[in-house]
Amino acid sequence: MSEVKIIGAAVPNMPWQERQEQGKAGMPVWRYTENPVIGRNPAEGVARIFNSAVMPCNGEFIGVFRGEQTNGIPYIYLGRSGDGIHWDFEKEKLRFEDEAGNEFMPRYAYDPRLVRVEDTYYIIWCQDFYGASIGAAKTQDFKKFVRIENPFLPFNRNAVLFPRKVNGKFLMLSRPSDSGHTPFGDIFISESRDMEYWGRHRHVMGKGNEWWQNVKIGGGAAPIETSEGWLLFYHGVTGTCNGYVYSIGGAILDLEQPSIVKYRCSTFLLTPEEWYEERGFVPNVTFPCATVQDAPSGRIAIYYGAADTYVGLAFAKADEVVAYIKEHSVVSPEDTEIGVR
Repeated sequence: MSEVKIIGAAVPNMPWQERQEQGKAGMPVWRYTENPVIGRNPAEGVARIFNSAVMPCNGEFIGVFRGEQTNGIPYIYLGRSGDGIHWDFEKEKLRFEDEAGNEFMPRYAYDPRLVRVEDTYYIIWCQDFYGASIGAAKTQDFKKFVRIENPFLPFNRNAVLFPRKVNGKFLMLSRPSDSGHTPFGDIFISESRDMEYWGRHRHVMGKGNEWWQNVKIGGGAAPIETSEGWLLFYHGVTGTCNGYVYSIGGAILDLEQPSIVKYRCSTFLLTPEEWYEERGFVPNVTFPCATVQDAPSGRIAIYYGAADTYVGLAFAKADEVVAYIKEHSVVSPEDTEIGVR
């Protein structure tokens, strides 16, 4: 049994593989040896699937996937799986509608997250709303997907919804940016009573001094509620003479005031090292978008985009990853204050 308690449900059939990488025993996150779990040309008309989100649903798994169509336009596709590893994708891209049932499609949609809050599933994605911005929709049956008002003005990316309300309010992380590929990038948190009007914006944390996150950072998977705080897997970016490198980092946020960072790991948890992370449409990318966790055992499966071409799977145990983050934690005054300065 895990000493660090994950607050959540049992998912005994979650994908899992014990650590196989003997040479990296000091790291708390390890890769699935059969990666990538989703390869090229996974569905008709779709060249690549990556940066996608999955979660348990009715004893199986369901996901929203960034499908890069062969015409180059990204859209969201629905997929289902019995084991969280082998996926069947719907042929048609996901259809969004308005409250009246009329088709209401964004120009394009990419990097979706999928989160359940109470009895409703929410999809959050990046889109074009006169610039890079956040789109949102809700469903209760994965048949009808109703779009919600855009939560923020452009320019913004990497929106991540918390899996429960805090003090009766929805919470969402985001990363305000510019109209380009964002030369700055700090994570902020906002709250809402109704998923339509957002405010009380707070700064959470900015880029770090460490090499792997010294250009920008952004939200990743939905935070995992634990007895130590909200466990957040996020991405950190550095620049090289050959372009950006995206790594996966970890932090623990205060449960009741998530703009306060309790611990923040100074080292990456995963960085591009394998062929499917280093070679692809955009090389050197590991980009977390979802986790599946089993509360009783403390097991965590991390789904991440690899090189903007594949989906990879990695694993961790709550005890180990929380202990590692705390042991290697470096926080700044801006991290640990409530975020209103």
